[in-house]
Amino acid sequence: MRKHQFLLLSAAICALMTHPVGAQTLPGTQPLTDTGDLAMEMVAGIDRYLMRELAASPERRSRLTPRRDRLREILGVTDGRLPFESAGVVSTVRAPGLVASTPSYRVVAVRWPVLPKVQAEGLLVTPRLNPVARLVVLPDAAHTPEMLLGLAPGLPPEAQFARRLAENRMEVLIPVLINREDTMSANPAVNRTTNQPHREFIHRMAYEMGRTLTGYEVQKVLAAVDWSSAIQPRLPIGVAGYGEGGLIALMAGALDARIDATFVSGHFQPREQVWEQPLYRNVWSLLTEFGDAEVASLVAPRALVIEASRHPEVAGPPAERDGRRGAATGKITTPPLESVRAEFARAETLYRKAGGQKITLSVSADGTGQPGGTEALNAFAAALGQPALGPLSILVPKEERQGFNPAVRHAEQFQELIDHTQGLVRSSGAVRRAFWSKTSAANAQDWPKAAAAQKKHFWEELMGRMPAPSEPLAAQSRRIYDEAKFTGFEVKMPVWRDVFAYGVLLLPKDLKPGERRPVVVAQHGLEGRPQDLVDPKTKNAEIAYARYAAALANRGFIVYAPQNPYIGMERFRVLMRKANPLKLSLFSFIIGQHERTLEWLKKQPFTDPARIAFYGLSYGGKTAMRVPALLDDYALSICSADFNEWVWKVTSVDEPFSYMYTQEYDMLEFNLGNTHNYAEMASMIAPRPFMVERGHKDGVGIDEWVALEYAKVRRFYTNLGIAGRTEIEFFDGPHSIHGVGTFEFLHKHLNWPKPQ
Repeated sequence: MRKHQFLLLSAAICALMTHPVGAQTLPGTQPLTDTGDLAMEMVAGIDRYLMRELAASPERRSRLTPRRDRLREILGVTDGRLPFESAGVVSTVRAPGLVASTPSYRVVAVRWPVLPKVQAEGLLVTPRLNPVARLVVLPDAAHTPEMLLGLAPGLPPEAQFARRLAENRMEVLIPVLINREDTMSANPAVNRTTNQPHREFIHRMAYEMGRTLTGYEVQKVLAAVDWSSAIQPRLPIGVAGYGEGGLIALMAGALDARIDATFVSGHFQPREQVWEQPLYRNVWSLLTEFGDAEVASLVAPRALVIEASRHPEVAGPPAERDGRRGAATGKITTPPLESVRAEFARAETLYRKAGGQKITLSVSADGTGQPGGTEALNAFAAALGQPALGPLSILVPKEERQGFNPAVRHAEQFQELIDHTQGLVRSSGAVRRAFWSKTSAANAQDWPKAAAAQKKHFWEELMGRMPAPSEPLAAQSRRIYDEAKFTGFEVKMPVWRDVFAYGVLLLPKDLKPGERRPVVVAQHGLEGRPQDLVDPKTKNAEIAYARYAAALANRGFIVYAPQNPYIGMERFRVLMRKANPLKLSLFSFIIGQHERTLEWLKKQPFTDPARIAFYGLSYGGKTAMRVPALLDDYALSICSADFNEWVWKVTSVDEPFSYMYTQEYDMLEFNLGNTHNYAEMASMIAPRPFMVERGHKDGVGIDEWVALEYAKVRRFYTNLGIAGRTEIEFFDGPHSIHGVGTFEFLHKHLNWPKPQ
């Protein structure tokens, strides 16, 4: 063989060895042999990871000292309460203020201010003789104040512990709680209804604004404590609650040292299963610092009485019917007595470590009895400096109001919380501007350093930051496409134990050995798969995605289409329920998967590490706002069919396309509204190029909202002197990839020639 023939043959062999086109696996990878559904395996793996972390959370909390200020922050008890001198009597012609009268006490309807546009309302029971203590007593959300006094049916006499306390010369204030019905979770003006319980409906909008419904109701209790503590002479102050009221009583007792004794019935238990309970009990980062035991320790050295009793059964949200749907799953059951005892043992240790001595556990029947048993109430009375209580009187108070309808009162309380929270939404732009006011730079080069602290806050406090990928970078691959202009490979990469990244890599067939090309990471939307962006046989390939991954590969780009874990309906949404109490979100995992993906892509001999772009549709557009904002290795980002006035989109009750009326409760991000709307996220992508693709007929929003939020982005890029790095394209179409202006944007900013 002649020398030049040998050299040519050697070069050809070398090319076959290093060039992946035509190979069954990618160079440097092991064969991918999984035969299952990798998308659902991904969701299952994340679930296993989270279940381990939930189980490990009590031990991790044991190394920390619980902080009252942190509990206040995560509950959203952050607004200054309104000052007032006294509660007002609620009186109308048909319903005078006097509700009932007995020889030992009087009952009046009262109202007291709490926050702007928010008042508390309930019943005040005043002893005929001078009171010996002042109490706030909270029913479960399924019960009215009247039920706790026997004024209305719903509770047996032995559960009417507010009446028993009142009969023993204690002044008792019983607030109204938001109930679990769904009749008002709607806006007829925009023809939208949902079966979300009222508590979930408020929680959703409040969570985005850094508040919770639990926090709002704690504020109502603390406003009452403000009033009680100012009355002279100063009497012992107690807070007692049952079921949902027990949760609020425990939190109030932990947060306010003016409360001398706290009584919690039917609520105390381990919290690692909080993800199974209704969505309105979801608290961001709760389990990183607090279980019920840690909250109890904040009551010390003041008295705390725990009663193991039955909790009103909550089998789930109200049934779907007549177009009402969209509620999150969630149930509440009576905690097993052994679990109550186990959490109490933890609480007792922490409570005594904090200097407390007055903590007791009482058991009603076997833990399934009625609330307010004699043993528990006597312990509570003793903590208030009072003798054992007398038996419940056979004299039941009689309702004196004519035609009183508690639903009207509840509707007012419900609407007030909506109005207050919507007011927070309307003023959130000013709050965000103040949050960002000290973040500035004279030019584009200095901006990344100036914005570093904001990125850190966004990642750690809003998305939830995971540790760096811990598993070795050992990719697996297999060829699945052999098209005219490209070859496609499935790729799987481990990230953390049980958690992996997976996607489809498309390599143009004219890729030369040793050539490094730009990469476009093309991200699918909700319930999507990488194949939807490539394969004409999938139902979404032509409709929403226009096979845009394949179209880009045909233009000569290397394309990687990752599988993101937002697939499987409730199976993936429950991941958010498990993650949030651990100070994590679904995006905590998505960001880590993209970290690993970028690490792998940058190591490949055919990619240019400096030219890796992100282009996502719908939920992939949400990813395009969050992931490139934090991972600087993405050279640019394109948000398609998602860019919005995001805070309004998540919280608005006045628009039919709001997430307030849909099943997508996974969109909630605690306190995002006060810190990072989409314009702020785009600013964290700067000075890298950023583009929005928007169809006029896209039902995720309206052009006016999109244009309003994008105007802030355009102004920001202009102020940095880089106006040419951002664009928006409106097109006459639906929720889909358009692929015209965006393709031009990619060719321009990735410096790749357009096809002839």
